[in-house]
Amino acid sequence: MQREEFVQRLWLDYIHHHPDIGGLRLWPLDAPAAYLALVTLNHGPFAMQAMLPTLTHLGYRCQHRHAMADRGLLVSLMAPPDEGAWLVLAELQLASLSRRPRDRLEGLVSQTHQEASPDKDLVYDLRPWPMPTWDTYLSLHQAHPLAGWLAVMGPRMHHAGFDCDQLGTDLLDLDTGMQGAGLIGDRDRHHGIFPVSPLLDYAFYPTLSQRMAFAEGDEHRITLGGLALVQKQVSANQESTAELLLPHHTRCEMS
Repeated sequence: MQREEFVQRLWLDYIHHHPDIGGLRLWPLDAPAAYLALVTLNHGPFAMQAMLPTLTHLGYRCQHRHAMADRGLLVSLMAPPDEGAWLVLAELQLASLSRRPRDRLEGLVSQTHQEASPDKDLVYDLRPWPMPTWDTYLSLHQAHPLAGWLAVMGPRMHHAGFDCDQLGTDLLDLDTGMQGAGLIGDRDRHHGIFPVSPLLDYAFYPTLSQRMAFAEGDEHRITLGGLALVQKQVSANQESTAELLLPHHTRCEMS
């Protein structure tokens, strides 16, 4: 698999799960994202360390590692070999969960279909393990929103981030357009799956909830991810938007 195919498959899977994003016409369809946020967990073949060789083969370089103990996350910022979107690979640390939700999530992951092979393909058309029950989802979501999200979605792209400067439109103007499309943003830079640096103006837009069929046949509406808009502060330096995304104090040296 080549990098262009990898990115295209990520994007098509993302649009499939977020049709309201696919329907946006606020910027050109071919406008590149600044970053793509992927979420996984530190368990067996889905762990970040297991994915890195494939991502390196595709041309990505790990530029920074970020440790967020309060979020139970390790995050790697991975630069593409060209001007394309960076990857923000967020790994949920199972040890950050209390025992019962950790056991529930590990129980789901242990039922991974044999044909799901992260070593060969990092993009899953389907969730690698069975759908949880609604009660299991609720307990995992309460323990950690990403634990519930992973139980339902499996490792995949959570959201795309667009740089307003690259789009040529101010964040406030784009926010008006997003609201007109029915997507209401949250400007709290601590609200999303990871905190965002004060060097960026930021808004996260959850996509409209979708009805999902859970393991016992009951259906419930849940939000599956979203889209982020970012814009550099005037005082920001010359680093890329993706490099400025996460607070500097969360950077760590890891061997």
